[in-house]
Amino acid sequence: MRNNSTKLLVLLFGILLYFLASPGSVYGQGATVQGKVSAETGEALPGVNIVVKGSSRGTTSDANGEYVLQGVKPEEVLVFSFIGYTAQEITIGQRTTIDVVLGADIETLNEVVVVGYGTQRKIETTGSIASVKSDDIVQTPVTNVAQGLQSRVAGVQITQNSAAPGGNISVRIRGTNSINGTSEPLYVVDGIQISNAGGITDVSPLSMINPNDIESVDILKDASATAIYGARGANGVVLITTKRGKAGSTRVTYDGYYGVQEVRKKLDVLNAAEFAQLENEVYKTAIYADPAAEGEGVDWQDMIFRSAPMQSHQLSVNGGSEKTQLALSANYFDQDGIIINSGFKRYSLRLNMDHRVSDRVKIGTSIMGSNTISQGIPTGVQDVGNADVVTGSIVGAAIGAPPTLRPYRDDGTLFPFAEQRDGRYREVTNPLGLASVKNEDKIQRMLGNVYGEAKLAKGLTYRASFNIDMQSGLRDYYSPRYIVATKDLNASSGTARKTNTNNIMLLHESILTYEQRIAEAHTVKFTGVFATQSTQYRENYTIGNGFPNDATTNEALQLATSVSTASKRTKERLDSYMGRINYGFKDKYFFDVTARVDGSSKFGENYKYGFFPAASFGWRIIEEEFMQAIPAVTDLKLRGSYGLTGNAGAIDPYKSLPLQGPGSDYQLNHTYVKGISPLGLSNPNLRWEKSLQANLALDISLFNNWLNLTVEVYRKKTTDLLYEKTLPLSSGYGTIMTNLGGIENKGLELSANARILDGDLKWNVSANFTANRNKVTDIDGGVTQERFITNYTLLKVGQPLGVFKTYLFDGIYQTGETIIPGADGRIGGTKVQDYDQNNVITAGDQVITGDPNPDFIFGFSTSLAYKKFDLSVFLSGTYGNDVYNVSRASFENPLGQRNLLQGTVNHWTPENPNNEYAGALQAGRLPITNRFIEDGSYLRCKNVTLGYVLPQIKGVNRARIYVSANNLFTVTNYSGYDPEVNTYAGQNTAIGIDNFVYPSSKSFLGGIQVTF
Repeated sequence: MRNNSTKLLVLLFGILLYFLASPGSVYGQGATVQGKVSAETGEALPGVNIVVKGSSRGTTSDANGEYVLQGVKPEEVLVFSFIGYTAQEITIGQRTTIDVVLGADIETLNEVVVVGYGTQRKIETTGSIASVKSDDIVQTPVTNVAQGLQSRVAGVQITQNSAAPGGNISVRIRGTNSINGTSEPLYVVDGIQISNAGGITDVSPLSMINPNDIESVDILKDASATAIYGARGANGVVLITTKRGKAGSTRVTYDGYYGVQEVRKKLDVLNAAEFAQLENEVYKTAIYADPAAEGEGVDWQDMIFRSAPMQSHQLSVNGGSEKTQLALSANYFDQDGIIINSGFKRYSLRLNMDHRVSDRVKIGTSIMGSNTISQGIPTGVQDVGNADVVTGSIVGAAIGAPPTLRPYRDDGTLFPFAEQRDGRYREVTNPLGLASVKNEDKIQRMLGNVYGEAKLAKGLTYRASFNIDMQSGLRDYYSPRYIVATKDLNASSGTARKTNTNNIMLLHESILTYEQRIAEAHTVKFTGVFATQSTQYRENYTIGNGFPNDATTNEALQLATSVSTASKRTKERLDSYMGRINYGFKDKYFFDVTARVDGSSKFGENYKYGFFPAASFGWRIIEEEFMQAIPAVTDLKLRGSYGLTGNAGAIDPYKSLPLQGPGSDYQLNHTYVKGISPLGLSNPNLRWEKSLQANLALDISLFNNWLNLTVEVYRKKTTDLLYEKTLPLSSGYGTIMTNLGGIENKGLELSANARILDGDLKWNVSANFTANRNKVTDIDGGVTQERFITNYTLLKVGQPLGVFKTYLFDGIYQTGETIIPGADGRIGGTKVQDYDQNNVITAGDQVITGDPNPDFIFGFSTSLAYKKFDLSVFLSGTYGNDVYNVSRASFENPLGQRNLLQGTVNHWTPENPNNEYAGALQAGRLPITNRFIEDGSYLRCKNVTLGYVLPQIKGVNRARIYVSANNLFTVTNYSGYDPEVNTYAGQNTAIGIDNFVYPSSKSFLGGIQVTF
């Protein structure tokens, strides 16, 4: 595969060089024309493009709006163009002076953005809405749309929890808003609402959407923009619009690429000789008679990592008449993982069709189907230091695997560690065995939308839509007998599982819109919505243990000696009523008021309905008379909003009800009977999590949109958090779900884009910056001030979410030192600081030592185009966040039987009184200290792409080839595989933790885009 990819890249570069070296056209001599370009107001326009139509010859106007162009002919046509103004075409004739007046481009003023349940002119927007173009989303090869948004929008933090193909991500819009519930935004794909949540090894549901099908993504951030989604808007809303057909000749486009991925870095570990020497020291015996003779041994990281190909192929058809437009696409995406036996495939099909029945009636449909196949690998362990680190994660197993052992027997079969070296290494796992476990997810999903739209009267429109999100999944799991040591085989060896899931979401929306302009100065728009949504989920699974052989894997569970089954079913409903009024005066002042009522079956009898209002304003200061004297300012608008949104996705159904479920078996008349027992108390007052948010923003455009800036500040308070409150034992229950706790987020967002050059050489840059600060304002009504989430992660009032609380590392106990009781009490062991100075190490010596929340996140992109060449660069990063490198706590501990990180070769001994690495101790443990908290700041080159548009080819409208490098380099001080990591995936309170998740990769690919 590597040879094939290299040949492809060489071929593409060769084509680029060939056309780069091709001689350009030679033009004959001609006349000279000059003149001045002005606006309708009379001021000169600098930077106007003046191009001879049908050629690359041209110039730009200077600071006084003047230009000179030589070598022109009377029959040629000059094209004058400038952003924000209507282009003009003028035939030269016999004139030598041509002065031009450009009028304002009304279409620019009427540019629209997608908002909830409709569109809106950009100048009318009062809420916080960010838009991302499709070209930016697919600039890097991503499996889902959220990856393509990373670092492109201020106020949006996206973390790739696991770099596994199709792996899950976390998206936070303006911070984390919940403790127990989801903080993921709501995604709306062509009107169909979907959610994203899941564990570290789960497949992201967004991976079923082909990013190449997307026309645009609009992110709703503040309460004014999201209140229209009421109970599902607290975490922000991502509106995804797919490509629709356009009237005109039919266009067929092929878009494909092929590339190769490599692991970005490897960790240095002990070689076989160093490991053997350490083993002898740990066990104080000559386990290895001659450690030096062991040499380098097996590099287990090389055994699990590989060069992995990835490819994508898409065929699209777009066209139609004035009455009917159609867009059809089919895509195949295949990504092998950089870890053996991991990968992700997607087959997708999309059809969008719109048909105008009459001048008043329009109908249409959007259908999107996909079939995804994910080969999973166990990664990401949440425990510290115990055996799960080397048995539950293939990456941890590769780091901990003794380099003195062999991967395969002489006959080529897998060699379990328990069969080597007299079985002394049975506590570690051959990582190739973990890679042999079948863990496959097959998901079929269909998103469907059918709509009808009718103009009832002038300005009055009714639209009805019927949506379905239908998903079925099959998870196959099989742990084979052959990875178990022969002497460990028993009647339970071989474990299989089949899990079937089915989820159907039905949504109907009726939307009534009235829009009118009154006396040219006033614009009024009313939007009313009724929506009802029903979701049903079913799951059943069968587990089998003990198979006679591996021949049938998990396809014949009836062969197992022990079989068990379970099933689950849930149903929920959400009814909604919404109204929104937009008012504008002279395109200068704008006011919006939104209110939504949601009723959910998930909440308590006394709080089934919630009310979510919001209001906002916009003032286009540029329209004021005093601004006319400042020609450098093209546009200036002040925006503000205040509103309330909810989080209904915070809990599963039935949490407010007294549930019953399987209990313990009991004897009745000398027979075992299945028991049913109560699972929890009812809470009729269980209600929504509520977020109250204020937003203030300033939009600035300078020098005829040469530079555009947006500055926003916000403050969001979330209360009534869904919290599992501990109950007294006398109640008979451990906890009850209730509404307690609060979180506050406040921040600053900056966005900028500039058109540096706009002649033959075009150069654009854009950047964004976000600084968000969050803190816990309440945990359980003031009873508790802090609560541990993990052994080192804390929830504390007044502190950010997920701060680390540990002991303070104070070196290694040296010979002759007094050992303070309560710590790793031995010479050569880890010494922790007696913070409270009471001469004993207790929990009182733990302090807050790190914060996983970044001080700020940022993104920067630039693109250059010269004639047929284009070059783009995209950088992203974070600053000020800490990462708890839990894996170091496991693999800097010389406890025996597992390999360690390279630094431990310098561990403490009486002859080497090292003050960093603890001395060897059989089955020893290291205290949890700030030694393993590292700076997670990074700057990453996400993408570099070089493209070339091929010369005209008969029968081809346009053809472009390109080469791309992704994750080219990362600048960071973090010692692990990647600072962008979170073992606890989408959880809100355990963040910034690295315990051997799937490592990131860098990739190189070449592609071609052809339109016929």
